[in-house]
Amino acid sequence: MGLAVQTSGLPRSETFLTTKILSSGGSLQATYEKCLNSVKLIDPRENDEGYVDLFLIHSPNCGSEKRKEMWLALERLVKEGKVRSIGVSNFGIGHVEEMKSYATIWPPQVNQIELHPYSQQRATVSYCQSHNIIIQAYCPLVRNTMAHEPTLLALAEKHGVTTAQVLIRYSLQKGWVPLPKSDNEGRIVANADVYGFELDAGDMRELDGLDKGEKGCVVQVARNEL
Repeated sequence: MGLAVQTSGLPRSETFLTTKILSSGGSLQATYEKCLNSVKLIDPRENDEGYVDLFLIHSPNCGSEKRKEMWLALERLVKEGKVRSIGVSNFGIGHVEEMKSYATIWPPQVNQIELHPYSQQRATVSYCQSHNIIIQAYCPLVRNTMAHEPTLLALAEKHGVTTAQVLIRYSLQKGWVPLPKSDNEGRIVANADVYGFELDAGDMRELDGLDKGEKGCVVQVARNEL
């Protein structure tokens, strides 16, 4: 990712770079150095000018002490100006509440979780919204596994758009930040072209009614109990 940005010719100020840490380094210092190295790889500008816009803890599954270690390392990077914002991914309510005991930056600015009509994680979403935590929705297209689902097809036909565009528009109207993925140029363009239509209240109710909870997820749901 860093190489792509460096060779793109785009000003650094016009790109938003996010990275994650999956596991701790074994100590606070080692974890800090691991994260700092990631920043330097992504934005290796001279004079210590490099930074990352958003740095996330990828998963809460490493345990309480490791979560603490990673968060404190990220806080240090914020204080040093190497990271602009920090957040978490796949964290449930209990994980975020636990952070109060050690975090000086709380709440996390972002929680990235799997979200789409088939797995809406309503308790986690409600909690994040009530604490002004930005919700990033990964797998908003359900990895194309529901492209032929009747409700989705009907709404796509109604609005003259693709099923992927319906799903992205749904995320936006829910107040989430959808993160669609594709390596196809045409689909990337289409996925960004979602501002020429709006799902009405009836459309949203239909999509809300598709929720299957954990059974509807394709990766994982956030566990709200520690």
